[in-house]
Amino acid sequence: MPKTILITGSTDGIGLETAKMLVEQGHHVLLHGRNSEKLKIVQAQLTALGKDQEPEIYVADLSVMSDVEALVKAIAAKHTKLDVLINNAGVYSTSNPITQDGLDVRFVVNAIAPYLLTQRLLPLLATSGRVVNLSSAAQATVNLEALQGKVKLTAPVAYAQSKLAITMWSRSLGLALKDRGVMIVAVNPASMLGSKMVKQAYGVSGADLSIGAEILVRAALSDEFATASGQYFDNDKGRFAAPHPDALEPQKCEEIVRIIQRILEKINN
Repeated sequence: MPKTILITGSTDGIGLETAKMLVEQGHHVLLHGRNSEKLKIVQAQLTALGKDQEPEIYVADLSVMSDVEALVKAIAAKHTKLDVLINNAGVYSTSNPITQDGLDVRFVVNAIAPYLLTQRLLPLLATSGRVVNLSSAAQATVNLEALQGKVKLTAPVAYAQSKLAITMWSRSLGLALKDRGVMIVAVNPASMLGSKMVKQAYGVSGADLSIGAEILVRAALSDEFATASGQYFDNDKGRFAAPHPDALEPQKCEEIVRIIQRILEKINN
């Protein structure tokens, strides 16, 4: 049966490759990006694959929480059910690393916005939905002051900390919602894949993006992930594995969640 699947950051990289695979399998894909023209081009490309349903497009800047809220409202206006949310969008390096709320854009786009989007879309995910969160092999202990915008970090440090942050809240929320039936998993899609981000950060072409897309499709649809809520899948190892030690400490994970919630409350006020 075709699934309805939202993929953030789906105009290029792993997100686009994942969207192609899902459309080819006959699923209804909701494409997200910051640029409407890019989204229209991708929509046309995927529609040309000849499947029945034209992908929908949604424009939102995930560094702006009001945009995230608007994205949720736009999706809820068209859908009463969402089968899968893939939080793929990510930022590594940018000319303006501080958001309008005074936060590091890596933490916001890579961890905080996905948390807000997941929480807001839970009613549509009901009791059988899945949330697939993009983690990374690059994980570093989160500086709680930096998470709150009180300390500035370099791009690679902020990126690694943001990826641990999303892994930690994935575990905390995934275990909390496990009995409800919603599956939340963090996935390292594989290191050094040929995305724009890898080329920008390391100056290398990288490996085939389909490696990452294939594991995201598996996480979204396969029975292998049906009971994986709160776990971490490391595609460098090809199996479920232990994430950074901090992500295995419940109190530390809960603290990350509390701080993210506090940040969102402050923004909303």
